[in-house]
Amino acid sequence: MADTTQPETNESGETAAQPSAPEAPSKPPKPSKDEKRAERLAREITAFATSHGGGAEGQIAHIGRGVVRIALVGADGEWGVLVAPSQDGARRAAEIAGLTLHDDFDGELAAKVRTGPYEWTRMAGIQLGGPGNPPAPAS
Repeated sequence: MADTTQPETNESGETAAQPSAPEAPSKPPKPSKDEKRAERLAREITAFATSHGGGAEGQIAHIGRGVVRIALVGADGEWGVLVAPSQDGARRAAEIAGLTLHDDFDGELAAKVRTGPYEWTRMAGIQLGGPGNPPAPAS
């Protein structure tokens, strides 16, 4: 014989809700495009810091429409620049990487920068008629 049980009804005549199966654990939300960019920049900042004395400091500056510069100074005085699409993204990347940020690139931070012969030649070359940029490769 077939099972002919009826759903249980409560005193008011409504059908009682059936117990539902336990819910599967939900997946964490996918990171946004901005968060992915910040994480990628943070990895680059961390790699720079690791390869230049184990630490770095930086400064964020607006350089154009929708573009900011993250100037980095390693513990050994080497410097580099990364570009980010927004102030918020640059600050998030610095936060993830544990980068110490300065308000300005002068004074204490600028004094830590170590320039080499290439930079001095280029600066002197531009100002004093020294060697210019190498010619562009023929296409």
